[in-house]
Amino acid sequence: MLEFQVTFDAASPEKLARFWALALGYADQPLPPGFSSLEEFFRSIGVPEEKLGDYWALVDPAGTGPRLYFERVPEPKTAKNRMHLDVRVADRSVTGAERDTLRAEHVARLVAAGGTLVREVTGEQDHPWTVMQDPEGNEFCVA
Repeated sequence: MLEFQVTFDAASPEKLARFWALALGYADQPLPPGFSSLEEFFRSIGVPEEKLGDYWALVDPAGTGPRLYFERVPEPKTAKNRMHLDVRVADRSVTGAERDTLRAEHVARLVAAGGTLVREVTGEQDHPWTVMQDPEGNEFCVA
């Protein structure tokens, strides 16, 4: 199987990564052996001082999900995403009020962390979901 990562353009890579770490239960990518900080590693590979905060990466602690990579870009987000992530609060066997409670609790955590609740969607499929935006306006759903 081919490996892939999901890359986010960002105004503030570390801040956006912190939000998505909470949203997905991800962790910072471990430092390469022999380095005590990300800045130290970046300097060792020739990243200029003014670019040290331009990159951040997260990994799935379980090792099953893709790496998430965040990179600073100069331009702001200007249009709706053509692709989005669906964050599932539980597997499909969890339904009804239990799933609704888990979804509401996760949405509340994400709003407290800087996310925006856009709308609740009910009645269109076998379960409701919540449309949200991350702190930089990227759309995603919590189901």
